[in-house]
Amino acid sequence: MSAPAILWFRRDLRVRDHPALAAAGDGGRRVIGVFVLDEALLAPSGPVRRTFLYRCLRELDASIGGRLLVLRGDPTEVLPELVAEVGADSVHVSADAGPYGRERDERVRAALGVDWVVTGSPYAVTPGRITKRDGTAYKVFTPFRRAWEEHGRPAPADTDESAVDWLLPRKVRAAGIPEDEDLGGTVLPPAGERAALERWDDFRDSALTGYDGDRDRPDRAGTSRMSPYLRWGCVHPRTLLADLDGSTGDGASSYRDELVFREFYADVLWNWPGSARHNFDTRFDRMRLDTGDDAWERFEDWCAGRTGFPIVDAGMRQLLAVGWMHNRVRMVVASFLVKDLHLPWWWGARHFMRHLVDGDLASNQHGWQWAAGSGTDASPYFRIFNPITQGTKFDPDGSYVREHVPELRGLDAKRTHQPWTLPEGPPNGYPPPMVEHGVERQEALARYGEIKTST
Repeated sequence: MSAPAILWFRRDLRVRDHPALAAAGDGGRRVIGVFVLDEALLAPSGPVRRTFLYRCLRELDASIGGRLLVLRGDPTEVLPELVAEVGADSVHVSADAGPYGRERDERVRAALGVDWVVTGSPYAVTPGRITKRDGTAYKVFTPFRRAWEEHGRPAPADTDESAVDWLLPRKVRAAGIPEDEDLGGTVLPPAGERAALERWDDFRDSALTGYDGDRDRPDRAGTSRMSPYLRWGCVHPRTLLADLDGSTGDGASSYRDELVFREFYADVLWNWPGSARHNFDTRFDRMRLDTGDDAWERFEDWCAGRTGFPIVDAGMRQLLAVGWMHNRVRMVVASFLVKDLHLPWWWGARHFMRHLVDGDLASNQHGWQWAAGSGTDASPYFRIFNPITQGTKFDPDGSYVREHVPELRGLDAKRTHQPWTLPEGPPNGYPPPMVEHGVERQEALARYGEIKTST
């Protein structure tokens, strides 16, 4: 009997539209599906994302008949050991575009001693493939989008759980899938591939048409909530794009742009891996930031949703309650942190990555740099979100705020976003605004003025 192939699952926890799965089973070879619990990735993830991962792994395991092998340790050690133990002749993967993943994969490839086969990636177009005519990378989204469209993408791969002959080596000591962690009351969405496809079908049939107008409204169910599934590869973006190819209208076009934005940020991280931790625009290295004890106290109030600005607090409390935050509100709370509180963007980015079920390094870090004005294709620094007008515009009757800030549930729409204007002040112990937005806006502009002409 021929040697088996190993399929190393990472950010591709599914069996449908899985090119690496098809490659692993080519010619009828038996396939050992394996996932490695790598502490280098698990430790900084936080209990929300780890628990969602464990649930996705259980769903994947069930879909392949209980034949998912879960190991724990350094992949550069446990995978070569597995190859030797089962006599595999190849290891198949989907490409990992992240800084750690690229470096880790190179070390694993060098340690294996068998064929290392990379097929596909978690993106419709693998990061690094789209460049300008001079070979350099794009820094601005709009021209990247045009080039991305011109590049094209393959059709979804025709795979499912029956595409290969799954083999579970009984003599290998497996770690097993960990139990869920204590989430402190955070409620997560259903996990796994089937849940992802059901969620997509529901959104496509009910909300896609109105997505262009509703996606900025946190008080409406107008977004797809597909981000956790895309983050873990429970569905491939190519699957969604194939559906959108048959759709017309502003909703489908707008949603397609959001998927391309995800690819753009992945491409930026591929070309500038340091942007995950450092300002892309190095002028911002000289920006005056608040980092003392008082700054940390204000940061803790922001994290807990106790700023006194209802739309900000609703977003931060939604994050703690469900491990997710509406995208419009993510921009509002990020702007508040960096431009009203003058705190480092990476403090907020780290908090998000710890609590978001969809925490994705490329999208998260570059979204924060957009808000801070320090990234590629960044919002002009002088675009400073007013948390009051953002609330009244995108949550006009206050229903989003009242859902997540129970102290304000008795207020009418007008007072919900400015509870401090009540004669007796904010109700039920809700705090007054921790800063005066107009004053802090001028302070933010003054600090930017100190660096904008520097080189």
